[in-house]
Amino acid sequence: MQSFDSDGVQIAFIDVPAKEGASGGGDPILLIHGFASNHAVNWVNTLWVRYLTEAGYRVIALDNRGHGQSEKLYDPGAYTSDQMAGDAVRLLRHLGIARADVMGYSMGARIAAHMALDHPTEVRSLLIGGLGFNLVDGRGLPQGIAEALEAPAGTPAPNPTAATFRTFAEQTKSDLRALAACIRASRQTLSRAELSAIDTPTLISVGTLDTVAGSGPELAKLMPNARALDLPNRDHSTAVGDRLHRQGVLEFLAQRP
Repeated sequence: MQSFDSDGVQIAFIDVPAKEGASGGGDPILLIHGFASNHAVNWVNTLWVRYLTEAGYRVIALDNRGHGQSEKLYDPGAYTSDQMAGDAVRLLRHLGIARADVMGYSMGARIAAHMALDHPTEVRSLLIGGLGFNLVDGRGLPQGIAEALEAPAGTPAPNPTAATFRTFAEQTKSDLRALAACIRASRQTLSRAELSAIDTPTLISVGTLDTVAGSGPELAKLMPNARALDLPNRDHSTAVGDRLHRQGVLEFLAQRP
């Protein structure tokens, strides 16, 4: 992996060239992973990097601050969505990319939406996965995740979702204290007015069994240039690598301006 200095924070990333001659024409797409994950788990292992590069897109994927091989910070104040979107914007600028398609999943989708709102000229299209109307109303993940991450090994979690995230974080060999700081600060919502100001071409992809994301179609109604893609019989963890998800994204990218 490569790394760069993002306003004093070291951010790790990959930059994979497009397959020559494919229809994507080498256009860059930035991938932003979800909470407690990393670029490999979210995008490489699910074959997104392979499919996108084979379709002709240059794929850039970062490890968000506090995750993967990026720098670990322990102050919740370092993990606002605006700051994490700033890392993504600075990465594009570091690579000399003036404009890119941006795809995020779950927390990464929240970061991508903030990026599109604050830096619209640098986001060619917005692909939101695993996040629907809860981007507005703030519901979704229950309380207790940070406490479960910080608790000694073997301590019962306060709820099943918190237990799932603790297990997932351990499986990805994450820094549990950094993740606890992140979850305490990174769930900023956007208002209806802010969403209506995002006129970037947008695709919102949510599994029909996802109890974390909220409704994709309801979120799309609030945005002037968005449409929703339902992923049948997929929940929050299984929707990301779904075949229909990849197919829908590739079709959207081929049709966007």
